Amino acid sequence: MLIQVTLTVHEAKRVIAKGIVRLPVVQEALRSGKILLKGGTTVSAVCEEMVGRPLRISGRIVPMGAKTSGASLTGFHSVLIQQGEWIDVDDTLEEAIENLRPEDVAILGANAIDPHGNAALMYGTFLGGKPGKIMSGLMAEIRNVLIAVGLEKLVPDPLPQIIQAFGRKDIALSMGMAVGLTPLVGKIITEREAIPLLAEVSCSVIGMGGIFGAEGATTMIIEGEKEEVEKVFQIIVSIKGEKVSGIQESLIECEFPNERCKLHPTCIYKRSKKQ
Repeated sequence: MLIQVTLTVHEAKRVIAKGIVRLPVVQEALRSGKILLKGGTTVSAVCEEMVGRPLRISGRIVPMGAKTSGASLTGFHSVLIQQGEWIDVDDTLEEAIENLRPEDVAILGANAIDPHGNAALMYGTFLGGKPGKIMSGLMAEIRNVLIAVGLEKLVPDPLPQIIQAFGRKDIALSMGMAVGLTPLVGKIITEREAIPLLAEVSCSVIGMGGIFGAEGATTMIIEGEKEEVEKVFQIIVSIKGEKVSGIQESLIECEFPNERCKLHPTCIYKRSKKQ
């Protein structure tokens, strides 16, 4: 049986979250280990799937450019899931990582993936703030690093080439905060990889994008035995219309003046408001 489905960006994040939770290494960590989640809208959807609560969203790309939150810092951005409970580790990330076992799991988001299997994360402040300072060390400590990222983040050029071409400090003017990229290494899970985790089916992407809210959407063909395909179809129907995941207050984007403006000297909106 073949079916055709279209997932908006936010719906794809929910499918990715549902798929990740079904991975054997994640199931084992949920039963008897620890799972570290580093905030972003896709990882927030994972957190909702695991414990029913969203994460605080920091940086984001919006029509005006690369922005951060305009609200006061409420809620957790990085959390540890242990025995069904979530623990705030925003201020204790180093200690949390030190206490992870080799078989524990870390789940990160990404801002870019390329056709060669590379992933990268944008840093909009010096060394990526507290989470950025531990990122490379985290990947050196444990083997189960999962990168939850939608196919809308696919870039055409090799990410190592892009990362070497410029740095955050090279940028003279920026729509919002200037960003640089840092490489991530782990198992990439997009909606294409997530769907076969939900049932015994195969999945092929046949188109990207759309209009009227389907910008960035993924259109796919799902193939398998009737019972398995219908199982996936019911899951997809159940998440149609889903919106962005994240603590609502943190989804408000920054505007000038803001206490974090001093961290983003090249922002054109700050300059234009001063004139």
